[in-house]
Amino acid sequence: MFPAPSGETDTELSIYSSLDDDRAEIILSAFQRRHPEIAIRYENLLTGDLHRRIVEETDAGTGTTDFAFSSAMDLQVKLANDGYARPVVTADTPTWPDWANWRDTAYALTFEPAVFAYHRPSFAQADPPATRADLMRWMAENPDKAQGRIGTYDISRSGVGYLFMARDQELYPGIWQVVAAMGRAGVQQFPTTSELLERISDGRLAIGYNLLGSYTAEWARQHPDLGLILPRDFTVVVSRVALIPAGAKRPDLGAEFLAYLMSNEGQTLLSRTLRLSAVSLEVAGQQSPAGGMQDLAGLRLKPVPVSPGLLAYLDQSTRARLLARWNEAISGR
Repeated sequence: MFPAPSGETDTELSIYSSLDDDRAEIILSAFQRRHPEIAIRYENLLTGDLHRRIVEETDAGTGTTDFAFSSAMDLQVKLANDGYARPVVTADTPTWPDWANWRDTAYALTFEPAVFAYHRPSFAQADPPATRADLMRWMAENPDKAQGRIGTYDISRSGVGYLFMARDQELYPGIWQVVAAMGRAGVQQFPTTSELLERISDGRLAIGYNLLGSYTAEWARQHPDLGLILPRDFTVVVSRVALIPAGAKRPDLGAEFLAYLMSNEGQTLLSRTLRLSAVSLEVAGQQSPAGGMQDLAGLRLKPVPVSPGLLAYLDQSTRARLLARWNEAISGR
């Protein structure tokens, strides 16, 4: 609970989010400086729980949160597609990128690339791979250095890892040769970004494939032996998606908070303070839209659009087919 700075109010904004508490606190405090009369009830939830609670509370007619912010793009779009979100137009809606806005009900607010992370001392004598072809070549030419020292997400347990791989499959016909080569090199799989980054920064792993760029950039700031590269062949970009639930008790407050995060100030705060990258083209023009990770000039950026196309990733038969192909490739066959 974040009490109203003014000390006298019965105005309370409810937020459900998958953003870590320490990062959220910075945003909430900045918002309250502009709106000292508003108290905020913030709940940090797993993405699946966030989706379930909004559906259940709305269906029960008891009212639900005023603002939902989640890294599960597919689940957020499902809420909007199924009628659990209301359209909201802010001052920045007219200039928001088309890929980042679905029917004014679901807005992408961050711009988070999938990156290669690497252990700098392990590449002291050679450049680290910058493309998928480079990665294949490095594994083939350095079997001793590569064996057991490549890491990636366990896509059966990591939602963002699954989304990255699904997009890889759509964008790159040779992806399964890459996965098979990683499998032959004894790739290590982990469900969370932090587990991968910890092992890369201390040298247990030499390189990590398709890691979430926002967390990797922050980790690299604090661990000088860890470096990151935005792939030069193509870079998949995912986003955290915001919406105002149809059953919100105070949709006006939710809309006010959404407008703040879409504003120049809010986008700058997301990008610079939290190392989450800005969607806003105005903010992106002032700095790297990768939140300071590196200049994106010349990169082939492939954002995942906020659209009903994301619902295909929730289809159980589609998921089963992708996981089966992943397991077959990772076994080296």
